[in-house]
Amino acid sequence: MYGSERKGVIHIKNLNFDYCAIIIITILLVTTILRRMVKGKLNRCFIELLVVAWLTIFFDIWAVNLDNLGASQIFSKYVAHMGYLVFHSLAMPFYVAYIIAMTDTWHQFKAKRLFIFLSAFPELVIVSLTITSPFTKWIFYIDEQYSYVRGLYFELLYVCAAVYMIYGIVYLVLHRQMFWRRHLASIAVAFLAVVAGILIQYFKPDILIEMFCMAVSLMVLSFMIQRPEERLEVVTGLDKVTAYMEDMRQAFFTKKPIRIIMVNITNYASIRELLGYVQCMHAMEQVAAYMVRLDKKMDLRAELYNLEQGKFRFVVEEKRFRRVWDAASEMNRIMKENFVINQMAVSMITNVCIADCPQDISDVDTLMAFGDTLQKIPYTGDIMAASELLKRLHYGMMHDMDAIIESALSNKRFEVYYQPIYSVEEKKFHSAEALIRLKDEKYGFISPEIFIPVAEKSGAIHKIGDFVLEQVCAFIASDEYKKLGLSYIEVNLSVVQCMQPKLANHIMDILTRYGVRPEQLNLEITETAASISQQALEDNIEDLTNMGMKFSLDDFGTGYSNMQRIVKLPFNIIKLDRTFTELYDNPKLGIVLMNTINMIKAMEMKIVVEGVETAEMLKLFSDLECEYIQGYYFSKPIPRSEFVKFIQTSS
Repeated sequence: MYGSERKGVIHIKNLNFDYCAIIIITILLVTTILRRMVKGKLNRCFIELLVVAWLTIFFDIWAVNLDNLGASQIFSKYVAHMGYLVFHSLAMPFYVAYIIAMTDTWHQFKAKRLFIFLSAFPELVIVSLTITSPFTKWIFYIDEQYSYVRGLYFELLYVCAAVYMIYGIVYLVLHRQMFWRRHLASIAVAFLAVVAGILIQYFKPDILIEMFCMAVSLMVLSFMIQRPEERLEVVTGLDKVTAYMEDMRQAFFTKKPIRIIMVNITNYASIRELLGYVQCMHAMEQVAAYMVRLDKKMDLRAELYNLEQGKFRFVVEEKRFRRVWDAASEMNRIMKENFVINQMAVSMITNVCIADCPQDISDVDTLMAFGDTLQKIPYTGDIMAASELLKRLHYGMMHDMDAIIESALSNKRFEVYYQPIYSVEEKKFHSAEALIRLKDEKYGFISPEIFIPVAEKSGAIHKIGDFVLEQVCAFIASDEYKKLGLSYIEVNLSVVQCMQPKLANHIMDILTRYGVRPEQLNLEITETAASISQQALEDNIEDLTNMGMKFSLDDFGTGYSNMQRIVKLPFNIIKLDRTFTELYDNPKLGIVLMNTINMIKAMEMKIVVEGVETAEMLKLFSDLECEYIQGYYFSKPIPRSEFVKFIQTSS
């Protein structure tokens, strides 16, 4: 990776690759800045990588020219070659830093200073050896003929580069679920380009192609990943709503502590009607400019977003949390002043709220729904805390829940989401679980844990159950489902549904109507429901089993079970509760886990592990010979259309 063995004269024509490379890097630097891609940790890492590459090429050109001219300036030669080797050795660590920035996982290293030191140690050794080479001759030296010569330990440069390259590849593989396929492919191409340049130049030292290959790799990253059209909103230059959702998804996935200043202009619709579209956009541009200036003034180093429709966001990392309330107060003060647009004083009625994530909100759907709700909250002029606001909203929501459910059934606001289930043996997605979702106009997404118990008390659960079953059957009967190659869809039955008289006949009527075979469905019953000593449950399960239906026991391990009753019921699959995955690395619970798995296998039942979120969890439960895996490592529950695309692209 570290240049040619410049002993004797190198033909000047070989610098053509370097000249091309420095032109490419210069263009990338200028365009990155002009495209306003200078905000955010990822963008800063990319610019740093470009700067390191530019300096590497600069010193390379300088060094080769000195060699070509046969110059006798020993000091200049040492500076040029040393600069080249130092900055070139930094290139691969900066590549790794860029990959880490893409995963937004820097916060996971804050408490691991020893690990950070060990990670940087190879580079520190190389830089130290290079800088001291004029005295030791270990990495390189200038001989009596003023020629550049590789030193005894020059190969350590290649070893160091290989260490960081392997580290980057491993990190990429372990966090691959956080990347789009296009991004993974782009990084792979970039790595391959660099490796090709290294190998060619190592075996053909007179062909100075390595820097050109590095420039090509950076150009690939710029075109395929550093794409402003995917992140920047045109009018304000802030990151747009799709970027916000993706960044928040990553933050929630990695459990990164963040604090969000939410700025919602509640009279946005009136402002647009008053000013017209063009002038309204000018007004939003002014708000964005205030945000940028405030961010710099308070040194928040926040990610700034324009979600459109008068919704703006500051996202601040943990180390700058103490400045957030002051910044929010200042932003609130600014928004109370009149904005002058086209010689017209415009008043913006603005709700400012601070949310701590993941404490207050821990998923993207709830975050977006809360933002919509903030738009409708009466103006007070004070800064609001999301934690207090959520408590008030929850109280109001529970008070209205019966009406919300009835309205959702009438207006078709329920939706069925699907979460894929992976087969370890088949190494493909085997099935999926159907999950009910409710998005209310006022309260946004409402968790099933909230509305299902209410529906069970009111009796609405039967209508909800029929809705889910019919949606799933319609999906199974569709042509798009037949192309996915799935074995079945799992459908949950609540406690109340299990007690329903003639449940078996009711379910079979729905299946017959859609032309769905019983083996294409798998009914899930919770451990709690299975433990209830009601004859109706046993009768329903027996009838359905006789009709060809199969059953799964869900949430196994969540409470005190009547094991005698459970083992008598004809379950084919046991689904381990996410408690086992959350505490999988606890030594004592590890013993419980292994004994539980052995017990289930002894009963000749198959296992689905729920809540798998990392590659480590996947490997552990695969090694324990659990048949199926379900969790965010593969996918969260997603709407039908997204689910179809996911399975198609994963096959």
